[in-house]
Amino acid sequence: MKTKSIIGLVAGALLILSAGAHSILGWKAMSEQLAQTNAPPDLVQGLRMGWMFGGPVMLVFGILSITTFLKRFRGEAVSTFAPALIATAYVAYAAFAAIATGGDPFLFLFLVPGVLLAIASIP
Repeated sequence: MKTKSIIGLVAGALLILSAGAHSILGWKAMSEQLAQTNAPPDLVQGLRMGWMFGGPVMLVFGILSITTFLKRFRGEAVSTFAPALIATAYVAYAAFAAIATGGDPFLFLFLVPGVLLAIASIP
């Protein structure tokens, strides 16, 4: 149980770190590429809103995961339903995105925390 809790804590930390990178670095790179196109301002704003939503969601996922696995590490009986659901979403998204992009290795950034959470969430 302790090993799985540690794996879950690592996954939660990865989610929190990736939240900041996603919102700050990711949008910066995306907006720079969009600036080189003739994308209408409404489209850019819509993409920005969706992109910026992702960071806080990832942060919340990380906090939920860390809270869950910290309690488990301390020996409390806690459901791993939420982290398992997050893991399912991350792994499913990584698989979908890998197929859609032809296997872009960048997408391992979504697969790794998903797989770690899945392992940690196994009863």
